[in-house]
Amino acid sequence: MRVLPYGDQAALVDLDRPEQVLGLHAALDDEPPCGTVEMVPAARTLLVRFDAGRTSFERISAEIARHSVADGAHRSGPEVEVPVRYDGADLAEVATETGLSEAEVVRRHQASTYTVAFCGFAPGFGYLTGLDPRLHVPRKTTPRTRVPAGSVAIAGEYAAVYPRESPGGWRLLGRTDLPVWDVDRDPPNLLVPGTRVRFVETFEKFEP
Repeated sequence: MRVLPYGDQAALVDLDRPEQVLGLHAALDDEPPCGTVEMVPAARTLLVRFDAGRTSFERISAEIARHSVADGAHRSGPEVEVPVRYDGADLAEVATETGLSEAEVVRRHQASTYTVAFCGFAPGFGYLTGLDPRLHVPRKTTPRTRVPAGSVAIAGEYAAVYPRESPGGWRLLGRTDLPVWDVDRDPPNLLVPGTRVRFVETFEKFEP
């Protein structure tokens, strides 16, 4: 764990793995250091913003260092079940690249329980850890200019659900009609960091 100053009102904790970020985030969420304003997890860092009128970088750093990076890593968060129709444009391509059948790609994708490690790229876009290593495939060389909302995708070590229509280069395995981002909901983001996710195959036909 390396704690670095990030401006005069934040500390950036540099870690090695997404699981360590999840563990530290959970631990600090249970016992926030005095003066903490906000915590923002990313792939291998955790940004801790603080009120400089109530604390200092040195005090925040000392409180963060008291925690093991494994603290809270296995704490059970809320679980979201995502129904998926596996008819994605890249399903056959992923099967070919991994040497698996399409049915086996679908089976392995559903077999894992995922955890939202962090959000980025677009509001509500959660990066999910827990993807079967056999399904680790790179992003497309040329991204699509349009990926439909609800697309269920994989790229590298992560899985994701596109919260709204946008460009994107992830491999599309299928689609869900579950709204993971809804501005009229409180909170709008269904897949906040720490949330557990399970994908379940459905054969229902979703509206376009």
